[in-house]
Amino acid sequence: MYQSLITLLSILLCHTVSAQSLRSGFDKAEFMEVIRINAQFSASAEKAKWIPSPTHSVLLYRSPEMGLANQWQLWLKDQRVAVINTRGTTGEGISWLANLYAAQIPAKGSLQIDTNFTFDYDLAAHSNAAVHVGYVFSSAFLVRDMLPKIDFCYRAGIRDFIISGHSQGGGLSYILTAYFRGLQRTGKLPADIIIKTYASASPKPGNLYFAYDYEHAAKGGWAFNVTSTEDWVPQTPFTVQTLEDVPEVSPLPLLQNGIKKQPFFKRILLKMVYKKATRPAQKTVDIYQKYLGNFIAKNIRKTYPHFVEPTYAKGNDYVRAGEQIILYPDSAYHEKFMVPKDNKNMMFHHALPPYYYLMERY
Repeated sequence: MYQSLITLLSILLCHTVSAQSLRSGFDKAEFMEVIRINAQFSASAEKAKWIPSPTHSVLLYRSPEMGLANQWQLWLKDQRVAVINTRGTTGEGISWLANLYAAQIPAKGSLQIDTNFTFDYDLAAHSNAAVHVGYVFSSAFLVRDMLPKIDFCYRAGIRDFIISGHSQGGGLSYILTAYFRGLQRTGKLPADIIIKTYASASPKPGNLYFAYDYEHAAKGGWAFNVTSTEDWVPQTPFTVQTLEDVPEVSPLPLLQNGIKKQPFFKRILLKMVYKKATRPAQKTVDIYQKYLGNFIAKNIRKTYPHFVEPTYAKGNDYVRAGEQIILYPDSAYHEKFMVPKDNKNMMFHHALPPYYYLMERY
């Protein structure tokens, strides 16, 4: 597969690659091709029945499994756009660890994954930005394999890149996009590379400050997340907002100072009410970090024994990011995708076929 990448790019090098092909804004036809590419990661009869093969793209490279059972593929669309597609969750337990490792870490820092493998990342400029640690862990392996292929494409004259993924692949698309934009900020990746992102059915990638930064960098129509209202996955990880998530300049200092100025008994009462209102959220964050941080990290160390557990961010305020494309199923959809009364498939509305059906009618 790697040899086919070299051969195809060598052919491209003999021809002049046309000017920029990607345009800002949501492009339905472009995204439909992305779904067809996403479906190539699965040979299931269901996906083969509902989703045709890509019509404008050719596969250049498919990676081996790496990290937490992660995998990616590189396609060439219309002979001028490179499509980086990341696989979603598989049935393997280790693949689910990437989702469940949902404590947050600062959006700038490093992960010590092995004795000779440290992943330095800079995913947002805002100092309060925080991201999903499991997706950063998985991205560390992916970018190490992706960067040489991006260099191949660039030397072949390709400047346009689509980053895509469904489900967990969508969550990884956020991190990968932010990582590559960070490399561009520091001059480690060419500034003339154009990145457009299509995530679908994606979990939430980080906190509000990360979303602010991500959307600011992609403003003007360069990053999208497609979501069905019937899909539960985009509502995860569950979010908890605490006072730590509020900006420094806010009404809180005034409230706290106001309580201090009250008469003794009234001050005691107000402090008690304040604690009752704020402590439950902080306790929930502590529980999340214990089980979705410390406990999952111990399980990851069964595969990566030299992984050093990072210091987690203080909050767990997860929000969706990017420009949202919302798919609203109607009665025709529910007739076609009727959930059996005894159905136990929790991914019924999350799979690619329902998304493809809805996007055809979008």
